[in-house]
Amino acid sequence: MKLLERARPEIAALQPYASARMEAGAASIMLNANESPWPGADVAFALNRYPDPQPAALRAALAKLYAVAPEQVLIGRGSDEAIDLLVRAFCTAGRDAVAIAPPTFGMYAVAARIQGAAVIEVPLGPAFELDTDALLDALTDATKLIFVCTPNNPTGNLVPMPAIRRLSDALRDHALLVVDEAYLEFAEGAPSAASLLRKHDNIAVLRTLSKAHALAGARVGAFIAAAPVVELLRHIQAPYPLPQPSVDAALAALSAAALAKTDTRTATLRGERERLARALSAAPYVREVFVSAANFLCVRFRDARAAYRRLLACGIVVRDVSRYRALENCLRISVGSAQQNAALLDALARSEIAA
Repeated sequence: MKLLERARPEIAALQPYASARMEAGAASIMLNANESPWPGADVAFALNRYPDPQPAALRAALAKLYAVAPEQVLIGRGSDEAIDLLVRAFCTAGRDAVAIAPPTFGMYAVAARIQGAAVIEVPLGPAFELDTDALLDALTDATKLIFVCTPNNPTGNLVPMPAIRRLSDALRDHALLVVDEAYLEFAEGAPSAASLLRKHDNIAVLRTLSKAHALAGARVGAFIAAAPVVELLRHIQAPYPLPQPSVDAALAALSAAALAKTDTRTATLRGERERLARALSAAPYVREVFVSAANFLCVRFRDARAAYRRLLACGIVVRDVSRYRALENCLRISVGSAQQNAALLDALARSEIAA
């Protein structure tokens, strides 16, 4: 795979750590990992054995969910771990770069700067659209990774599939296009970039069970890419990335009954998103509510600081994103239950900012 020539050669050549669990196979008596032979006395289930680094059942379930092959899936701790692994695998400190399109998820730049990689910023357009021409013009030979978030966090807008396909074509054999789809379940009918993998081996996709599947506390994410790229990241992934309770929680969340409930709840949140957007758009203290395909709204207030303080005083916390490029006086508001959304609207309506 030609793209792997763009990875750090020392990572590609690295002999990955072989954990004891990887060599256990179907053994019934495991004496190879210096584990306790007894489960803990005060836990509901046995945790004395190390978990499988890439549990086959969970990998298969995630592959089915995202319509890819199991060997194209790397399970990790949310999407954050995959972002960090990508930067470490592809970017040599002081030499290589990643590209981002702000305002966008902050962890791309954080991971790059921790690694000592440069960050090329190509701002989104006036309607927060991805400017593919400007992005391609800004790239250099040192650019190894391009991060695109769709729906974008914190603005909520989708990146059209033709734009992703065009970027992938232009970057073939040169850079990995990383498409972050953490919120895609809330964009009804929107296709996943994973559908392009068969013809575009320089695309990688980030998915998570934290949002639509309500497992933020379990920290389960899926990195989806061509099998050689998945194997490259396994060279530097921690030996046991997910604790067993997280694996069990993920498997339960991917049962047929749980997926049906997730679909129902996702549809409910989409309806609440539109109801909340209409109410906020009509409020005198709001300047603009941006179109969102995610489970949150980015809202420009007349005085975001006052609105934030008022909500906090009522026990409601939202995200102040005013520091982001082009998001002055903006708050990001997660869509809650009908009761939570009503409480938010009531708190704002009763405050001095509504006057």
